[in-house]
Amino acid sequence: MSTLYNNLKKDWENHFMMYAALAIIASTCLGGFAVLSIFNNGSGVPQMIQIFLVVTICNIVNASILTVQKPERVLKALIASLIICFLITAINLLF
Repeated sequence: MSTLYNNLKKDWENHFMMYAALAIIASTCLGGFAVLSIFNNGSGVPQMIQIFLVVTICNIVNASILTVQKPERVLKALIASLIICFLITAINLLF
């Protein structure tokens, strides 16, 4: 797993401008799908907490790109965003 991450990190740093646009699109689309799956289960306080988490993590990715953070920091934020959004989507679709 470490080798995969190191290869991804190296390629990410070499082609950061190209991947930055894809990261914004991927994070926003998966975040939108996560919000849709959350609202399918209602609109109570637990759902609002989940939406807050999804919106916050997606905005962190976008902000880290727009404020020109180090590529490694943006990559870690993107990976966290994709994992969190995927898990929230899966949980809401399964339960």
